[in-house]
Amino acid sequence: MPGYSADLSPLIAATARWLVSAYPAVGGAMSTALAEAQARQAATVAAWLRYPTAVDAALAALTGAGGSGRLDRLLGPGGGDPEGPGGFGDPDRAWRTWVDEVVASWAACLLSCPELARSAVAALSPGNGTGGGSGGFGEFRRLTAPDVHDRQAAPLLRHPDLVAGVADLHRAGLIARLRDGSVAG
Repeated sequence: MPGYSADLSPLIAATARWLVSAYPAVGGAMSTALAEAQARQAATVAAWLRYPTAVDAALAALTGAGGSGRLDRLLGPGGGDPEGPGGFGDPDRAWRTWVDEVVASWAACLLSCPELARSAVAALSPGNGTGGGSGGFGEFRRLTAPDVHDRQAAPLLRHPDLVAGVADLHRAGLIARLRDGSVAG
C-alpha cells in the first residue's frame, strides 16, 4: 500500500482484534471471518488517517499506541466475552498494549456509518495529495459498501447505538481531520 508505513501493522491488527473482542460476530466461523475483515479494514483506514505520514507511523511505533485500558474500562465486563480468546480475561494481554484508542474510536465511527467510511476512504485515495491507498473503495468494500452477509456477521460492530460509547470518544477529531483535509502527508 503505497504511501503508508508497515510500522502501523501491529497497531492495526491489535485494534481490529480489540474491536472484534468487544463486539463479537454473530454466527459461526464464516461470520467471525467477515467481522474480522470489516474490523481490519476500519482499523486500517482509521490508522492511515491518524498517522498519515511515515514519520507519524514511526513515532507511533516508537512511543506505543497507548493500549486498550480506557476502552476496556468503558465497556466493562459486559463488552465481548471476558473469558474467551482475546477477551478481557485473556491471559495473553500483551497485544492489548498495541491498541490505539483513537484508531478504535475512529474505526467504530466508520463501521457504524458507511457514508463516513466512504468519505474517509476517498480522503486516502490517490489524487487527493496523500499518495496512499492503491485500490480506493474496492480495496475497502466490506467497510464502505457492506453487503447483507457483512451486516449479518457483525451486527454488534456496526450498530450505531452499541458502538456509540467508543465512537463518541474521538468522533469530533475524525470529522475535523476529514473536514480540514489534514490527511495529506
